[in-house]
Amino acid sequence: MPREIRETLDRKIEDHFKVITDLGSIVEQAILGSVDALHHGDMELAREIYNNDQIINKKRYELEASALITVATQQPMAIDLRILASILDIAGELERIGDYAKGIARIAMRLGDQTPLQQMVHLQKMAELTADMLHRAIGAFVELDEKTALSIPKEDDQIDILYNKVYQELLDLMINDRDNIDRATFHLWVAHNLERGADRVTNICERTVFTTSGELIEFDRSDDESEAF
Repeated sequence: MPREIRETLDRKIEDHFKVITDLGSIVEQAILGSVDALHHGDMELAREIYNNDQIINKKRYELEASALITVATQQPMAIDLRILASILDIAGELERIGDYAKGIARIAMRLGDQTPLQQMVHLQKMAELTADMLHRAIGAFVELDEKTALSIPKEDDQIDILYNKVYQELLDLMINDRDNIDRATFHLWVAHNLERGADRVTNICERTVFTTSGELIEFDRSDDESEAF
């Protein structure tokens, strides 16, 4: 490949990495903000996160269009093609995690200023763990850091433990007091969305490993593929 084309391609890929990083940051803040809005009954924040999902969608499709143009015009080689294919895939994963945050924001708006259940402390921890995993997973991708990408999915076990704990506690709460059924059901959806978000972070790590090694691997994860609330 001529040096000029190689330099142009490298710049294009670097630009795509910057957009992925920015998009990841927006999604990360949406996860944390949506749960915070639920915890504090902050309707303004919930509406902001709900509406900002359009920004996430727009950035995703702009990135996809730009990456496809790069594929078509810059003569990418094998590793470049894997990077660009992974950018397309990860953009979709980020958009979907953003949908989970939007779902939580919708729940916050539905519940309004109702007092959150005591399980909120577990939900906040799940949100913090998911956001932290996402932050490091995106960093591992743009740095092509296979070692970190391999290590992050192991942390999903912590989120699964919290999810199971929340599920059982909320189920017991609904059985013991029917007045709590509505709030408990909404909190279950929040836990579900956070758990699914963490699973999609694992998908991002799989793509990073594929990008760096060309090897297709699949980490253990929940089999639940149902839609976000």
